[in-house]
Amino acid sequence: MARNPGRSWAPSASGATGGSAGSSGGRPHGRPQLPHAKRAWPVWHRSVAGQVFALQILVVLLLVAAAVLALVVQSHKDADNEARNRSVSVAQTFANSPGMVEALRSPDPTAILQPKAQSARVGSGVDFIVVLNNQGIRYTHPNPARIGQKFVGTYEPALHGQVVTEHITGTLGPLVQAVVPVYAPDGQVVGLVSAGVTLANVSTASERQLPVVLGAAAGAIGLATLGTALISRRLRRQTRGLGPIEMTRMYEHHAAVLHAVREGVMIVGGDGLLLLCNDEARRLLDLPPDAEGRPVTELGLEEAPLELLTANRQVTDEVVLAGERLLAVNVRLTDQAPDGPPGCVATLRDSTELLALSGRAEGAQRRLRLLYDAGVTVGSTLDVTRTAEELAQVAVPRFADFVTVDLAEQVMAGEEPPVGSSLGRMRRAAVAGVRDDAPFYPVGTVLDVVPATPLAGALHSGEPGLEPDLAEALQWRDQDPERSAQVLAYGVHSLVRVPLRSRGVLLGVARFWRAQRAEPFETDDLALAEELVSHAAVCIDNARRYTREHAMAVTLQHSLLPRSLPAQNALDVAHRYLPAQAGVGGDWFDVIPLPGARVALVVGDVVGHGLHAAATMGRLRTAIHNFSSLDLPPDELLGHLDELVNRIDQDDAVTGENAGLTGATCLYAIYDPVSRRCTLATAGHPPPAVVDPEGRVVFPELPTGPPLGLAGLPFETVELELAEDSRLVLYTDGLVEDRDRDIDEGLELLRSALAGPPRTPEQTCADVLGAMLPAHPQDDIALLVARTRVLAPDQVAEWDVPSDPAAVGAVRGEVARRLEAWGLDEAAFVTELILSELVTNAIRYGSGPIRVRLLRDRALICEVSDGSSTSPHLRYAATEDEGGRGLFLVAQFADRWGTRYTATGKVIWTEQPLE
Repeated sequence: MARNPGRSWAPSASGATGGSAGSSGGRPHGRPQLPHAKRAWPVWHRSVAGQVFALQILVVLLLVAAAVLALVVQSHKDADNEARNRSVSVAQTFANSPGMVEALRSPDPTAILQPKAQSARVGSGVDFIVVLNNQGIRYTHPNPARIGQKFVGTYEPALHGQVVTEHITGTLGPLVQAVVPVYAPDGQVVGLVSAGVTLANVSTASERQLPVVLGAAAGAIGLATLGTALISRRLRRQTRGLGPIEMTRMYEHHAAVLHAVREGVMIVGGDGLLLLCNDEARRLLDLPPDAEGRPVTELGLEEAPLELLTANRQVTDEVVLAGERLLAVNVRLTDQAPDGPPGCVATLRDSTELLALSGRAEGAQRRLRLLYDAGVTVGSTLDVTRTAEELAQVAVPRFADFVTVDLAEQVMAGEEPPVGSSLGRMRRAAVAGVRDDAPFYPVGTVLDVVPATPLAGALHSGEPGLEPDLAEALQWRDQDPERSAQVLAYGVHSLVRVPLRSRGVLLGVARFWRAQRAEPFETDDLALAEELVSHAAVCIDNARRYTREHAMAVTLQHSLLPRSLPAQNALDVAHRYLPAQAGVGGDWFDVIPLPGARVALVVGDVVGHGLHAAATMGRLRTAIHNFSSLDLPPDELLGHLDELVNRIDQDDAVTGENAGLTGATCLYAIYDPVSRRCTLATAGHPPPAVVDPEGRVVFPELPTGPPLGLAGLPFETVELELAEDSRLVLYTDGLVEDRDRDIDEGLELLRSALAGPPRTPEQTCADVLGAMLPAHPQDDIALLVARTRVLAPDQVAEWDVPSDPAAVGAVRGEVARRLEAWGLDEAAFVTELILSELVTNAIRYGSGPIRVRLLRDRALICEVSDGSSTSPHLRYAATEDEGGRGLFLVAQFADRWGTRYTATGKVIWTEQPLE
């Protein structure tokens, strides 16, 4: 730091502190610190050149103003004298002109004198020449209209021979007029002459000098501006381009930093004089108040620091002893710079305080690092036990040698902890330590909390506890005296216990033990343990809540899925359902027997996860069962299901339970074992896989409709003819699609897993999951494999019936013979009765063609079809009604009955048990 020329850093005569040594507000040594309070009025910073320039401008302006004022005053005075002299001279000259007296005594003085007066006025430059008689009546005037009027002004003294001059303000403005007498040869005053001049028409020398004065002032200002520019440029070079604001700010910052920094600063000149030292340097070296300006050799410094200050060499972090302090000294020479002054700058740091401070900072950094690692590590999963293990592992060995975590048994099961402010029983959830042979309870041990122990008190109050010396503490041993003795014998000497609390609920307790580390736990360690446990408690409570909700969702989901497949002979079915590892999805499947030995296969997937998805899945599955009981074709069933999903979305939007759309995909297929035809319709669901008996795999092209809840358009169906022993594979997208593969790749993997020799549906499910199941499923997987069967021709009988009531008897006979061939003689009477009623109704109320079909499956199925879409209704017939009892008898004798609509009409069917 260079010393400013012309400024001394030595203390003033009043003392270095600028005040008495004993004043409480003063600084102990050195220059007085600049005040930091805001100034009452803003200060406009100007450079020296600018201030000189302003002063010059001010002086020039004052001189110009004085000169102009003097010229104006002189000009007014000269103008008055000039006007006075000119008016008197003109008036006297005209009064003494030849023929003046004769003209005044003539009968018409105006006719003689008016032309002369006007000629004289123009020639003399005055504004008017007026001739008066002794009574003041005008004989002449520049304005002829005023001739003969009374003279305005003082003229009486002129009648006595005096010359009268006066200032008046006339019609022409301010003017000076003179009145002189006209003498006759006998000395008698025979008339008067007045002449006047306005002051505005009088030009003086002073007025002519005013431009010269102003020009000189402008020249002076220009010279001052040029001089200021030269001086400012010179100052800019000397101050290295710093303006007054920057220099003021630099000085203020220099003073603030110099006296506030916790590092001693000293500037020593080339002659060995101490030019500057701040307060910290005075404190570290114990310098006298008048140290500045004195040689450093006379300041009483010890040899080591004095040698560094006078060695004229650079020093970097050299530690020397100064009294009881270890000082780290840095010295930099100032004359090594091209324009630097001779001397050096030294900085001093108290290494003793820095060492203690660095130790505290290092300890704080370790604690912060531990808390950061705990925040990242603890709670990585939503598993209660794993979270407790993470808490124990993160604290060993950086904070404790051993950590044990005990939780309420209900918490570990995902249930609500017991009500109350204390826990009577806990289970050990985690143990971690630097060694494996510590005498602590193993994981899974049930602990009964003994009342009146520190552990029970901590659980009851929720406050952490500290036992710095376990050997001297006695009450903690009451929990288990034998185990406590083993712990002490092992070398454990200090303990911190912190209850696990979250959202006002007591979950358990975490205990930190020290054995190998010699220092005991302190109060600061207690605060750190609280921070660790508070974060872990929130994570454990979150895991508990998740475990509880997940268990509820899984239970709900399992209760909504089919527990067993219904008995039927059309398909040999196997299925698999695998829930996702995280969350509960809305995938489902179903196998629904239909009339006519047909079977419906359903696979669907609700968008999203959680309870809402599972509940929506249950509602859709129930709706499909209800719609299937109506024996609707797949496209109509999906249409009704789409309307249901839309209503669910609207209800949820109104109640605010679900902001988004529900949405679901579904594939619905009906297989007929008589015709071997499979009718399918899909709503946004992946297509099924069809495996023929030779092992070839195809994915039939289906007209894929939009997902349920987004459609509003009709769905389309496709019919497939399946050979016997074909396999129909239905699945959800969790099987073929995940984060690591797209659906096309998944479909190819599924094709490879299904291709090959014939296998049972069970074996097919096992092979598909073994080849395609992801390591960590992110979505539910539903898989349904159905192998087709065909109803044998001898199990089916069909007859065409003419539209004639007489044909009913022939049909009954054919049916009786077929039942006898099937060995169902006992069912012949009831079957004939049912068919008689159904065929009679078809002939009477329906239209042709009429057909009768008998199917021998798990039940005896009777079907009567006709071309009418009118369906009969079951009702009670009145006493006087002639009809209406036949359908009632059919419902009484048949196990089930119903109506199925077809593209050409309807089918009335009944089922009778064969047992």
